[in-house]
Amino acid sequence: MWPLDPSRKEVLRFAVSCRVLTLVLQALFNAIIPDHRAEAFSPPRLAPSGSVDHLVEGLLGGLSRWDAEHFLFIAEHGYLYEHNFAFFPGFPLALLVGAELLRPLRALLNLRSCLLISVALFNSLFSVLAAVALHDLGCLVLRCPHQAFYGALLFCLSPANVFLAAGYSEALFALLTFSAMGQLERGRSWTSGLLFALATGVRSNGLVSVGFLVYSQCQGFLSSLMVLNPLRPLLKLMGSVFLSLFMLGLPFALFQYYAYTQFCLSSSARPIPKPLLQLAADKGYRIVEGNEPPWCSWELPLIYSYIQDIYWNVGFLRYYELKQVPNFLLAVPVAILVAWATWTYVTTHPWLCLTLGMQRSKNSKTLEKPDPGFLGPRVFVYLVHAVALLLFGGLCMHVQVLTRFLGSSTPVVYWFPAYLLQNHEPLLRSLETVPWKPLAGDSLPGQKLSLPGPPADPRHPHHRRHPLLLRHELPAADEFHRPRDPAPGHRLRGGRLGETDR
Repeated sequence: MWPLDPSRKEVLRFAVSCRVLTLVLQALFNAIIPDHRAEAFSPPRLAPSGSVDHLVEGLLGGLSRWDAEHFLFIAEHGYLYEHNFAFFPGFPLALLVGAELLRPLRALLNLRSCLLISVALFNSLFSVLAAVALHDLGCLVLRCPHQAFYGALLFCLSPANVFLAAGYSEALFALLTFSAMGQLERGRSWTSGLLFALATGVRSNGLVSVGFLVYSQCQGFLSSLMVLNPLRPLLKLMGSVFLSLFMLGLPFALFQYYAYTQFCLSSSARPIPKPLLQLAADKGYRIVEGNEPPWCSWELPLIYSYIQDIYWNVGFLRYYELKQVPNFLLAVPVAILVAWATWTYVTTHPWLCLTLGMQRSKNSKTLEKPDPGFLGPRVFVYLVHAVALLLFGGLCMHVQVLTRFLGSSTPVVYWFPAYLLQNHEPLLRSLETVPWKPLAGDSLPGQKLSLPGPPADPRHPHHRRHPLLLRHELPAADEFHRPRDPAPGHRLRGGRLGETDR
């Protein structure tokens, strides 16, 4: 999938280590710290549990709290309750695949235990691959392997890390989204669109990613205007935009249609176990066999909008209440991070932002070398994406989810801290970069990346480096070809290194 150069190997090793440590810590703290008793979704356990099931619950039960209960319930029983449709089917389907792979263990484990093991294994795999995909994307966009490397490490250490391990859909969504972005940077629009569509089937905010496809197509349209008749490129642009909207909107539309067939059309309802019927009666959950819900009579019957409104009270400024101040405090760090990144980029490239990333300066004839790293022109569209998510999440969502919402959707929250680290951390600031040719399959026309240069002077006060940096550094490309400086007491004579005349 990716060539395993030294830096990618280090990212892979570090991501695996972080994931193992996270699973060990959750098992430890789940055993010693009592659970908070909240009025969250907690369905009854129907299948009998044996000693091995109790062991699995003790080791991995910490992964099944809060929204994870919804995903596990959907994977085990399907979409029985109306509010279950707030959670998209991509991740429950992945868990079912994992449970099927564990079918030989069903003599010892019930279905829930198999699903819990699937959560631990699959989310560990997804998050590790997402870290490698983020590193790969950073090398393509930033053209600065140092910042790409630091960004991937920060992804493994971010506050959203716990949600990448738990039974949430963020790990799978991050993998699909970062992979889709990387494919688009390589010019593989169809592969990118497919991955973005799969991401939309995992989380609803995948719909926003259509902006990447549209922006890429608009760039191609403007480039073609210089050499072709504008009519043909315009028709091609309109067709591409329509296909992009259709491809990314299809998973969402199919999921809404499935809900409509379950609640609004007369169909044979499947039997529901009595304990789950009793739970619906006690909590007021609507089931398929109940009265027709009001959203069925809407002109555009979208169950997702109805659920977010009625069950979660999601809407414009609805969360702006005095009692929610603690939750706003939880969202402040990541909001400040995105706002700071935006200010830094806009003040550095005001004309680039005014022209929507199409022109770097007022004088279009001036040839400028693109800035490597976070301030490069390719970052513009990713920054717009991050700002759009921040505005929507801060104004219309439960703001306490902003950290995991942004942490699994945009690379900006990792690239900007990596940029700050490289420019302001003394241990990293002294690292040099030189032009470097990317690996086969990663290069774009005219693309140059940078890799670490030769080791710094050992006498330099900042020469000591972290072992992770020492492992992934490579010599500069011209280190193998340029002659070394003569040692003291020697000089070049006739193209050879000889002793100095005395």
